[in-house]
Amino acid sequence: MTRFVRLVAAPLFALLALAFTALPASADPGDVDAAARGVVRVVLIDRSGGEVVPVTHGSGFAVSSTMIVTNAHVIREALQDDTLRIGIVPSEGDAATFATPVAVSPRNDLALLEITDGSLRLPPLTIAGGVAGDMGEVSAVGYPMNVDLAQGLEMRDIFRAQPPVKSRGFLSGQRPSRQFDTILHTAPIARGNSGGPLLDGCGRVLGVNSFGADSDGSDAEFYFAVSLRELLPFLRENGIEPSVNALPCRSIDELNAAERARFEAQRAETQARLDAREAELREAREQARLQAQIEVLDARDNAMALAMVLLLLGIGSGYAALQLRKSQHDNPENRNRAIIAAVIAGLALIATVMVWLTRPGFSEIEERVAAILDERNNTDGADAPTGDIASDGTLICTLDTERSRITGARTDDVEFDWAADGCVNQRTQYGLSGGNWTRVFVPSDEAAVSVNVYDPDTRTFRTDRYLLGRAAMDAAREARREYDPPACGVTDAQRTLGEQQSALLSLLPDRPNERLVYTCETKRAGVVGAAAP
Repeated sequence: MTRFVRLVAAPLFALLALAFTALPASADPGDVDAAARGVVRVVLIDRSGGEVVPVTHGSGFAVSSTMIVTNAHVIREALQDDTLRIGIVPSEGDAATFATPVAVSPRNDLALLEITDGSLRLPPLTIAGGVAGDMGEVSAVGYPMNVDLAQGLEMRDIFRAQPPVKSRGFLSGQRPSRQFDTILHTAPIARGNSGGPLLDGCGRVLGVNSFGADSDGSDAEFYFAVSLRELLPFLRENGIEPSVNALPCRSIDELNAAERARFEAQRAETQARLDAREAELREAREQARLQAQIEVLDARDNAMALAMVLLLLGIGSGYAALQLRKSQHDNPENRNRAIIAAVIAGLALIATVMVWLTRPGFSEIEERVAAILDERNNTDGADAPTGDIASDGTLICTLDTERSRITGARTDDVEFDWAADGCVNQRTQYGLSGGNWTRVFVPSDEAAVSVNVYDPDTRTFRTDRYLLGRAAMDAAREARREYDPPACGVTDAQRTLGEQQSALLSLLPDRPNERLVYTCETKRAGVVGAAAP
């Protein structure tokens, strides 16, 4: 056991405590609660006297619906004594049952148990992809005996389902100990915690709590968990392929802040584009106005000049007609010439009036400006590329890990057919409420509620997953039984479903445990999707 000299340990612990308090809290209580659903009490039961008598207990956690990991030392006595059985008491419900050992490895203090009678199915925990580094916040979950004693519980009371105890601390490093690899941490554990999980901030398993340092009440207390370097090979050697998630652990608050920043950046970019477009339009309008003024003024000047020429022609022709008329007695041919001159004079004067009245006015400048702008817009539109406009059809959606928070859910691509009325795959209607297309899914075989949201404008598909306890899940299922979603094509189906889902949505926590954000694009020929909402 580890011991420290008081004079050395005291200042060291003070420095560690100062460092710890300087770190932001990152563990999400909702994730720890979700993981706790799969944590069980592992009880050794004596049946030699005809009665079921609990002897001792530890903790364990599910890695599949029927497979449980614990410490080898928790069940050691049952392996040597056939009067002892291994009991499993879940954190919720009343389906306590028995389990049998599948594999035991005393070398690294691990054991694998199997529930064989099918009376209990547990939500498995997700394994972290690795330890990100020292000083991260962690949570220990299990059933410490000192808490049972403080509550006045007797051994027979441990058969009742009770939520496990959660304690917080920090990682202090990884080191080999007792011939196997361990994680050193400060999340308090006691007898009974053995075999329970050590969780990261997203509720993923970092290790299996095993033992603590002997401090004699004077030194800083540290605890040890069997590391993933021991756990993962142990599980795989015994045919268990657990759910492993190595993605960064980000909180929903961090994602929401990132989405707000993303929205603000997009809005600023859009505003910048609008401002630039407006500046371009102002410049184009000024150029069009200058061009229109030149064209109209030139046309007006030309018309006025033509009118003056016609007027002079009319005056000249009229004067000639008068002179010829006076001289027609001397020369009879002048009479015909006078008539021709008079006709020319009349036509010229009429043309003068018409040209003057039809000369371009200043009001035509604005009309000409509009015509020039329309001509330019038509030319630009003919040359502009046609984008991939959001429309009905089959979509392939790919997970955007930077915008997602995933603790255990599958991350396959999603494929679905979307129609403008919110009908998916020609049979599943989505509800429209608050401008959002939403469908709530409450499965009967999983303790989770999923809220799917699709935005046709941005082609973004999002799934918020709520990992609920038994009571909350029962309430969600009861609320779901209260309504029948309208079929696709029914009049006002989207509004009706939006109203129906509101009561169920109000039962869900303020924030989801997981958020999966997908970006979607139109499916091309030959592309095959992997999933559908």
